[in-house]
Amino acid sequence: MADTSEKFLAVFTGGGSGGHIYPLIAVAEALKRELAALQAPYEFFYMGGKDAWSSMLTAHGMAMRPIVTGKMRRYLSLQNLIDIPKFFIGLFQALIKLYVIMPDIVFSKGGTGALPVVLAAWFYRIPVAFHESDAQPGLNNLLSARFATRIFLSFDRAAAYFNPAITQVVGSPLRDELLVGRTTKELAKENFNFDATKPLVLVMGGSQGSLRLNEFVLTNLSEFLERTQVLHQAGSANFLEVQKLSHAALLESPTANAYQAVDYFKDNMALALTAADLVVSRSGSSVFELAAFGLPAILVPLAESANGHQLIDAMEFAKTGAAIVIEEDNLLPGLFFGQLDALLRNQDRLAKMSAASAAFFKPGAAEAIAKELIAVVAGA
Repeated sequence: MADTSEKFLAVFTGGGSGGHIYPLIAVAEALKRELAALQAPYEFFYMGGKDAWSSMLTAHGMAMRPIVTGKMRRYLSLQNLIDIPKFFIGLFQALIKLYVIMPDIVFSKGGTGALPVVLAAWFYRIPVAFHESDAQPGLNNLLSARFATRIFLSFDRAAAYFNPAITQVVGSPLRDELLVGRTTKELAKENFNFDATKPLVLVMGGSQGSLRLNEFVLTNLSEFLERTQVLHQAGSANFLEVQKLSHAALLESPTANAYQAVDYFKDNMALALTAADLVVSRSGSSVFELAAFGLPAILVPLAESANGHQLIDAMEFAKTGAAIVIEEDNLLPGLFFGQLDALLRNQDRLAKMSAASAAFFKPGAAEAIAKELIAVVAGA
């Protein structure tokens, strides 16, 4: 794109979870605004696996260019016998499809299917930029760094892994719908049919839910409801089972209306985060969503997360004073409810945690990335 009269062509890649897809959407929307201000025409493409997550990108105006994808692992697994050939098939497809598009830039979020696109872009000398969400970088982005023109990070800690000359710590790109048009906490609670005058704990297991958190909530549901109202995001795969078991547990409960299970907050995540007084959650880049709403948290990192990144992300958030971390092996009723009681009974501590959470948030990440992508292309 030599000048603003030429069409700006961008390929986005990365996938496998909401933690990869939602930031791609956030950057794409910010890039659209920046290009519109320059009166520059544009066309965006998504190159990656075709699944339920990728359909969200096409709904935001990206043209789908599917490739075969396979998961990259640092450990021995029989699945590698299937996924390694998939990687090379995906690389071949990316080479063909990038040649047809010949974009001005490729922006990667890491995750499933991203590395073949990054390698194909490097082959054609197309500028590559990526965003790393975690404090402990993933294998995909560590490899992609060898071919990158720009690198963007959520956590300061991750900067040690990358070339400082091309690296910026910008925070985590968040979708527009999380940041605009918020209502009050009381109205948000009422929207979910909760009592606006009582505390509400939001339990989240990530975009796909958490079987272990679900089991913990259901097994100890009466203990929860003696203390607080609960909004429980169970995940699409486990929702019907959670709904059935919780319904049985609540049949004779006087606090049945204090619990609600949902599958996934596709369109009302901002409302759920506004309604919450405290969050019990897995960790990862989602801590920036909590920070955007100034929410205190009890974090239970996934023990099997790649490179232990969830625990590292959780500790980075917790050391500011915004959260308490309970590792999975220690997720026991006595310890958990002791911590929960200590928080719910101490509003001053909750307020300090909330302030620390809000201070952790880095606003404008998507806009900073979008401006830098345009600058890279303009200087190419």
